[in-house]
Amino acid sequence: MSIRILALVGSLRSGSHNRQLAEASVKHAPQGVEVVIHEGLSDIPFYNEDIDVEGGVHEAAAALRAAVAQADALLLFSPEYNGTIPAALKNAIDWLSRPYGSGALTGKPVAVVGTAFSQHGGLWAQDETRKAAGIAGARVVEDAKLSIPGSVNRFATTHPADDAEVVEGLAKVIEQLSRAAAPAAA
Repeated sequence: MSIRILALVGSLRSGSHNRQLAEASVKHAPQGVEVVIHEGLSDIPFYNEDIDVEGGVHEAAAALRAAVAQADALLLFSPEYNGTIPAALKNAIDWLSRPYGSGALTGKPVAVVGTAFSQHGGLWAQDETRKAAGIAGARVVEDAKLSIPGSVNRFATTHPADDAEVVEGLAKVIEQLSRAAAPAAA
């Protein structure tokens, strides 16, 4: 049995520390688990019910929904923008929450991790992301958490994939998320 985890990165900057954290999860995923980073969050228009109609859904939003439908679980990487969730990640959750009651997130196991410059590692944004994903219908794996503070200094010369403590924390989160997804993947 193989578990497919789709990673959504809330920072759109190619060299962001959260992007690097997602790359570390791909590199260090355990055997039997595939982590895939979804590209294209920047191409998705802001959610608008007027364009979320059959035949009118933007191609990037439809691709996101299809990718989530094919995944066993989601791993969301949230930086903290002004104390809260970045717009790109919130917008993705909004698109995935529809149609109401049967959106792509419905019942899907989700974990939220991230890093930020702050002393709490983006904890506020990650809590908001868990809240939004849960309201959108996801099955949030509450114990699967990783908040890494001081990203600017910590990752100035070291990629998260080369930081033993980060790799260990990611492994734990991926293991917990994989266990939550296992019944659906079987």
